[in-house]
Amino acid sequence: MSFFPDVEPIRFGGPEASDPLAFRFYDADRVVLGRTLREHTRFAVCFWHTFCWPGSDVFGAGTFERAWLAEPDAVKGAERKIDAAFELIAKLGAPFFCFHDRDVAPECATLRESHALLDRVLERVEKHMQKSGIGLLWGTANLFGHPRYAAGAATNPDPEVFAYAAAQVKHCLEATHRLGGANYVLWGGREGYDTLLNTDLRREADQMGRFLALVAEHKHRIGFGGTLLIEPKPFEPTKHQYDFDAAAVHAFLQNYGLEREYKLNIEVNHATLAGHDFAHELAYAAANGLLGSVDANRGDPRLGWDTDQFPDDPREWALAWLEILRGGGLHGGGFNFDAKLRRQSVDATDLFHAHVGGMDAIARGLLAAEAILSDGRLERFREERYLGWEHELGREILSGRKSLEDLAGHVLANDLEPQPVSGRQEMLENLVSRFT
Repeated sequence: MSFFPDVEPIRFGGPEASDPLAFRFYDADRVVLGRTLREHTRFAVCFWHTFCWPGSDVFGAGTFERAWLAEPDAVKGAERKIDAAFELIAKLGAPFFCFHDRDVAPECATLRESHALLDRVLERVEKHMQKSGIGLLWGTANLFGHPRYAAGAATNPDPEVFAYAAAQVKHCLEATHRLGGANYVLWGGREGYDTLLNTDLRREADQMGRFLALVAEHKHRIGFGGTLLIEPKPFEPTKHQYDFDAAAVHAFLQNYGLEREYKLNIEVNHATLAGHDFAHELAYAAANGLLGSVDANRGDPRLGWDTDQFPDDPREWALAWLEILRGGGLHGGGFNFDAKLRRQSVDATDLFHAHVGGMDAIARGLLAAEAILSDGRLERFREERYLGWEHELGREILSGRKSLEDLAGHVLANDLEPQPVSGRQEMLENLVSRFT
């Protein structure tokens, strides 16, 4: 049975292609900076928004009629969903997928039953993976949907909820390992607070630190060779989340001695909700050895919540790629589409239009970044701006050979008055515009 009979496998047509379901910039085998576009991007289709979301919102019911969602039998519906997912992923030519445990198998009356059903359903996933060659970019546990997690999972005031969440993550991490996943993500979801009137920040931080340590310990115990990732997010659904942004997560990991165990899964929309540019979060993560993977979506700048729209801005992605490439790439990470259709985009074919556009926007950004780096002027300007730190005074300051008294004496002895040098922001913005 085909769920998308009207869609042929998506091909590369080039920048002048008129077919709306053809890649114009994502030529998977094209070599850029020594690697193919496929190797650079490692695109992954997400189960949750793509195959689980019915098109509902807080004001209205679902608008999407999907064969796999219409199946009244929950297990058969899960199997249909998996079949549909692998058909779409294969036709897109995406090399990976990612999922929450509850995306591929519904929750049962008990955790034991939920584990058993997930294991059973994953047998179908494994068969599709073996047949198609599609891999798992990452798995994760849904620790936010069920009412038991209303007050958080790791940060819950009830240790029984903490234990339940730990059991769920243990099983999902083992399932990810079983499927050969490249990463495992911990998304805080509800790890935060709505009011300080009932919240003990210190206690909840200690609980969360212990939870992350337990996950890292189990990763090593079972021999999972993938990367553990944390996805920063400032708020929504909580008023404040403890994984607010890349810097907050970094400080948290350092405080609990976990900075060598985790990297970051940076989401575009979460960066902007935290008041940062996407490129800033990538640059911070790369500068501190925490760059792991990317959730490729965007928000609406006029709305203050997670709109999860597919990427469409090549300039934004060119700036992002500059930071990723300067940081050495994503290695075992990739670009997953934590994005969803608009509620009025009701045709199943719209899923293809959305992914094709997103993959093209990211690929076009990479090609622009390659051109900017090959041109060299931007990188030369950055290097020359800090050239003084390569000379004697700069080296002695950073090496610790100059005290505050030494520096004061240096200035007074030479009667120095440093002269401002233009940062040339407008010139550099114009330069980037030539390539995007």
